[in-house]
Amino acid sequence: MPMIDIYATTGLFPDKPTLTQELANAVMRWERVPPISLFSKNTAAFVHELPIGSISNAAGDGDYVRVQVLTPVGVLDREKQLGVVKELTEIVAQAAGDPSLASRTWVLITESPEGGWGIGGHAFLGIEIAQAAREELSKGASS
Repeated sequence: MPMIDIYATTGLFPDKPTLTQELANAVMRWERVPPISLFSKNTAAFVHELPIGSISNAAGDGDYVRVQVLTPVGVLDREKQLGVVKELTEIVAQAAGDPSLASRTWVLITESPEGGWGIGGHAFLGIEIAQAAREELSKGASS
């Protein structure tokens, strides 16, 4: 159940709700998790708007975007890493209405250690998340 953080200068994205939902759904697709509430309600993206001048590379350029994806350890193999980075970059550039932004979008994938993701006061292990997903899927199948 990934968390996605987008860091960009204020005003770059006119439709933040669509951007965040598209990013969250893209990561879920690449993780290949079922579209059940366990995942759709606990996969989220956050836009962090920073004032002009708050972002800079070593050359002094500040027209970059950073997208950081926190995902459970081992969920994204190399094929999935390549796919998620490509798709998130495309979504960001499209949301900004600037195709050239793709070359200035950094995507970082960080893996949360086993037990390093929590909600409701509990740090979940991968096996607990999988069990909760199986339970939700079985309830849907029996309905």
